[in-house]
Amino acid sequence: MIPRLETPIELLLVEDNPGDVRLIQDAFEQLPAETTINVTSDGNDALEFLSARYDHPTAPVPDLILLDLNLPRMGGFEFLETIQADSRFASLPILVVTSSTATEDVLESYERAANAYLTKPTDPDEYVAMVEAVAAFWFQQAALPPVTS
Repeated sequence: MIPRLETPIELLLVEDNPGDVRLIQDAFEQLPAETTINVTSDGNDALEFLSARYDHPTAPVPDLILLDLNLPRMGGFEFLETIQADSRFASLPILVVTSSTATEDVLESYERAANAYLTKPTDPDEYVAMVEAVAAFWFQQAALPPVTS
């Protein structure tokens, strides 16, 4: 168990599978931190969400984006490419969280500026351990760029 996180966590989860959304949300609820998870089901909706947040100076911008690769309309790779090309979003940390273990998906994710690549657990109980590891690293160890809207 990680120690209590002092600052609230704002996440954007880009995931089209309701079961995976629920598992990730449930795992984050186990963290000793105030966590807000905004969910979109594809890359287009995620970009609209981010643009809306940046257009409203008082709206919180996500501290971290969790991105599935296999999405309808705009998939994960295209989303990564679009984010990287937009100066407003380019510094947002993005973790690919997907079921693919394919080496070419890992490579392509990093080539398109993903900050980490995580394979979804096969056991639902392992989601809590994955989320604790993400929180411990990204919110206790890593220095994140300042987020401005």
